[in-house]
Amino acid sequence: MSQADKIFVAMCKDILENGTSTEGELVRPHWEDGSSAYTIKKFGVVNRYDLSKEFPAITLRKTAIKTATEEILWIWQRKSNNIHDLKSTVWDEWADPDGSIGKAYGYQMAKKHQYKEGMMDQVDRVIYDLKHNPFSRRILTNMYVHEDLHEMNLYPCAYSMTFNVTQKPGEDKLTLNAVLNQRSQDVLAANNWNVCQYAVLMHMLAQVCDMQVGELVHVIADAHIYDRHVPLVQELITREQHPAPKFWLNPEIRDFYQFTTDDIKITDYVTGPQIKDIPIAV
Repeated sequence: MSQADKIFVAMCKDILENGTSTEGELVRPHWEDGSSAYTIKKFGVVNRYDLSKEFPAITLRKTAIKTATEEILWIWQRKSNNIHDLKSTVWDEWADPDGSIGKAYGYQMAKKHQYKEGMMDQVDRVIYDLKHNPFSRRILTNMYVHEDLHEMNLYPCAYSMTFNVTQKPGEDKLTLNAVLNQRSQDVLAANNWNVCQYAVLMHMLAQVCDMQVGELVHVIADAHIYDRHVPLVQELITREQHPAPKFWLNPEIRDFYQFTTDDIKITDYVTGPQIKDIPIAV
């Protein structure tokens, strides 16, 4: 069975059984009807996914992996902060009339700074270091820039990636590992979405840097289940689990900026039924 399912179920059970409630507190999120959106939360959730063994898509319900990939390319490849550059409607609620989400996400990835080979943005610096200085302990990105927070329509949730390269005994290729740091996460709506999109990103970076994928470690400071999501999660984690799907990445692409969603394929993806119309707190 999928290891991602086991991780997801264990996390949800831990939150529901051992988490703390925000009910009665002054909270920012609210439901569409204007009422406060309370959560049950756990602090400091850490999940580890070995990408060399399986692609970490849960099978309890389907994760829209191509759409998730489209979003990560919007941020990391197109470095955009405008929803008109994104095919999905995920960010529509946070966009202004011109389509901008402010100085968030792709805007931060596109900002250039002085580095060894001249002016680079964060993505190009990561790729440069993975190729030229792979054992550096300084290969990371950060989108949580305090001086720009007041001009962001939403503060970054998944805000930092720290890359770490290892050399496995007997292996010719280096192994790419990463830590994804997330300040806050709506577990039902976004957990596996984020895991899958950053897993795809790691596969892409490993391929263009002639490495193999290793571990993705996901650190969530505030992992929460919203009050109106509790019965949905309770039903979801009782479902039948299936083997992880197979993941394919076009081996001919050696330039990160050439990848499209057509360059990934997910096969043998057997899942439970989708949960429709999940209420989203904003």
